[in-house]
Amino acid sequence: MTVPGELQVILKYFPSLTLEQENLFSEFSVQLKSWNKKINLISRKDTEHLAERHILHSLSIAKIISFKKNTAVLDAGTGGGFPGVPLAIMFPESKFILVDSVRKKINAVQQICAAIGLKNVQTINSRVEDTDVKCDFVVTRAVAPLQEVYGWTRTKIQRKNFNDLPNGLLCLKGGDLVDEINSLKFKARVYELKDFFEEDFFETKKVVYVPL
Repeated sequence: MTVPGELQVILKYFPSLTLEQENLFSEFSVQLKSWNKKINLISRKDTEHLAERHILHSLSIAKIISFKKNTAVLDAGTGGGFPGVPLAIMFPESKFILVDSVRKKINAVQQICAAIGLKNVQTINSRVEDTDVKCDFVVTRAVAPLQEVYGWTRTKIQRKNFNDLPNGLLCLKGGDLVDEINSLKFKARVYELKDFFEEDFFETKKVVYVPL
């Protein structure tokens, strides 16, 4: 299987993907669209924009950090598998723990990962604050205000660092974050995604990094 036209936007920004990774992205796209007809994993009107607005958006974290081998990454509130599944495909030597409190969604994601043969993913049906997971990084996409996400997950993050960024939280966010950032009692670094991607969708999108 080769990458269909709609997924070429991924290769545009990540041209060094292996053939196996290209195939996994293609198979993931097929599986997610199929499941989305039964369960609302992403907005139905967004299906045609899956590659740009969901897969590439998730992969924007890979523009900030390249997770090293054996990095444990917790995806808090994964929903339809974002950003965890695309990142798991991108970093096959890292471990991704996908957590969501909605059973039907996490079950669908589990079956999608099994169907495409993605082996570095673990799924958990739970509220993230109720898990005993330990990780190096937490990733999220528009789950809740930063202060809340940090409160739920900071005890999950291990203190020993071995990546180029110190362990912490990487949140995909959009819009005006001035008040949200100013309300934090800890330091945060904001990366503007328009600096990495030229598509209009990314004009107001950001990755917010909060070190532990």
